[in-house]
Amino acid sequence: MIYAQRLLDWLGETEHETHVVLSSYAQAVIRQELPAELRLPEGVVPHGLKSMNAPFASGSNVIDAMVVIPCTMGTLGRIAHGYSDNVLLRAADVALKENRKLILVSRETPLNLVHLKNMELLLQAGATILPANPHFYANPKTIEEVADTVVSRVLDHLGLANEASPRWQEEE
Repeated sequence: MIYAQRLLDWLGETEHETHVVLSSYAQAVIRQELPAELRLPEGVVPHGLKSMNAPFASGSNVIDAMVVIPCTMGTLGRIAHGYSDNVLLRAADVALKENRKLILVSRETPLNLVHLKNMELLLQAGATILPANPHFYANPKTIEEVADTVVSRVLDHLGLANEASPRWQEEE
């Protein structure tokens, strides 16, 4: 959940409209991984998982992008197969059908063949699979700096300029 928190922190510094939907298991993961709870920056709009009337659950409302961070293999599989019984899954389905940017930040390992086939389906459908693989060449000193190496890539794929993490430098 540190990835979700850091993404929200960085998005909170922009003028972009941001909405949040938490999966049914997210609260348990938040309790384990974020003892201080998930902090929503001012202006971020939360939605209930079963609230199918959220504006981004319809293709008639234009969204720029959707990020599922972190994304379990179960959620990824349900998105890959069009199973959309809640607003999170429905919004991902809408993003795909409307050719909008959908970024799935997977965090599980190892992967089995079913996971890889689901990823293949999503790549063919236009999604971006961005595994939560941090880099260490900038010698991060805190867990937030490690998480920001992934979040920086998410922001890049959203098309948002950012200084979340140092870039690879050419050798001198």
